[in-house]
Amino acid sequence: MKEKISGKPFEILLAEDNHGDVRLIEETLKKNKVSINLHVMKDGIEALSFLKRKGKHSNALHPDLVLLDLHLPKKEGLEVLKEIKRDPDLKRIPVIILTTSGAEEDVLKSYQLHGNCYITKPINLDQYVTVLKSIENFWLTIVKLPPR
Repeated sequence: MKEKISGKPFEILLAEDNHGDVRLIEETLKKNKVSINLHVMKDGIEALSFLKRKGKHSNALHPDLVLLDLHLPKKEGLEVLKEIKRDPDLKRIPVIILTTSGAEEDVLKSYQLHGNCYITKPINLDQYVTVLKSIENFWLTIVKLPPR
């Protein structure tokens, strides 16, 4: 398995409330060549607690990458993105918007808030798996991510 140069696995925060999507992402990333620790948070408040190391997440590592759904309970994904990018300790973490919304205003707002890329989840299972493998290949193999 490919690991970061430091020899440690990649830490990925997945903010996603859809159990089916979580399962598909977990299974797809597990099958690939990159060593990953996937941390799943089911709502926006929990995702921010993880990122800010609060409560039960006090020992959490800052993730190397965030996969963020826009339609989260308790706190919408755009609000989570806004808080990440305005926090000096978090703003350098790449955030990939991975959502069902293809609305132009969501795309525009995500980039205005400094999201690093915007991907609309495909409905077709094979296409979804291809997208996930592309994310892994690009962000964890090709891109040099900032240190934690």
